[in-house]
Amino acid sequence: MIKFLISLGLLLLAKLSVFSQTDLGAAKLDKRIGWYEKINVRGYTQFRYNRLFETNPKLKCEQCDRSWGENGGFSIRRLRLVFFGQISERVFYYFQPDFSNAVSSAQGIAQIRDMYIDLGFDKKNQYRLRIGQSKVPFGFENLQSSQNRITLDRADALNSGIPNERDLGLFFYYAPVKIRQLYSALISDGLKGSGDYGVLAVGLYNGQSVNRLELNNRPHFVARITYPWKINNQIIETGIQMYSGNYVLASEQLSKGVKYKNDLSFIDRRIAASVTWYPKPLGIQAEYNIGQSPEYNSLTDSIKLNKLKGGYVQAFYKANVKSQVFIPFVKYHYYKGGKKAELDARSYTVKELEIGVEWQIIPQLELVIMYTISDRRFEDFVLQSNHQFGRLLRIQTQVNF
Repeated sequence: MIKFLISLGLLLLAKLSVFSQTDLGAAKLDKRIGWYEKINVRGYTQFRYNRLFETNPKLKCEQCDRSWGENGGFSIRRLRLVFFGQISERVFYYFQPDFSNAVSSAQGIAQIRDMYIDLGFDKKNQYRLRIGQSKVPFGFENLQSSQNRITLDRADALNSGIPNERDLGLFFYYAPVKIRQLYSALISDGLKGSGDYGVLAVGLYNGQSVNRLELNNRPHFVARITYPWKINNQIIETGIQMYSGNYVLASEQLSKGVKYKNDLSFIDRRIAASVTWYPKPLGIQAEYNIGQSPEYNSLTDSIKLNKLKGGYVQAFYKANVKSQVFIPFVKYHYYKGGKKAELDARSYTVKELEIGVEWQIIPQLELVIMYTISDRRFEDFVLQSNHQFGRLLRIQTQVNF
């Protein structure tokens, strides 16, 4: 597969060079338009408060939102700018920093989320090679933008496989023009699509998660097939995806005293199925995955390879009231397994119900109110026999620009 993707890249560069004279000629004909004039800017900011009617301050979710629970408060969950543009016929540029990250107790740290280019094989860019840091094509909800997703956080079950949804790598995408146009319409029409990640995607990526160094010489492999079916006025998208590789636990992920393999390398693989019935006006979204990953074992105080499973189902309804949009929703998700990116590959059993509504007041302003009923067991070497249950009301205001 590595040789295949390298050969694919060389072929693409050769094709690009054939058309370089045409591109240069076009540039000479219109010197008034520079590449920098083709760069667009957009962004969004999310303000949150998670502690209304909270029944258990010890209930937390590191993967979801670190302002859950005790010592949490008002927070800026995301503050993102996106710089993007088709800077030439076959080159697309995308850069997204986030200014709301935290390092220890310091808040508001800038960090790269996405930084990639798409190189098109053909004039219609049906075949693309994506190079850089971007979302890994695994799952539907993982690929949905946080700006577009209904619930405040992604479900533990699939998101634990690709923490922060992104990594450095090389990805090949294919989708015909009509499908690419449909993917775009699913976003612009407010139907909560996941974006254009092709009907076919294959790629190689580091596998250590976003903004982390590679710790072995074996990249992860990912493949995804998905298709949006049009049935009368309804659109149903089905997909299947998988990834496989070896994940290496970093030293800072280990508690003093926990037992582990000498090389800290563990098999890391999953397969998932996805189905989405787009809201016209009723919508249903569901995903489920199984696999293997490192997980803390409390009986032996060690980190071992273990099986995992879990998924979610979500029902929602899109109601247009004059110029405003209301989307009530209910979501249940379940997960049992380890989270490789957390301390000691923390062990989890999650059962969670979320009920809420998204209110799109104007295109630039949205409000989400969500009531969460959560039952979480999360254990590592420090947190022994840690089982928390609670309820809380969560509120988010989102500004789009």
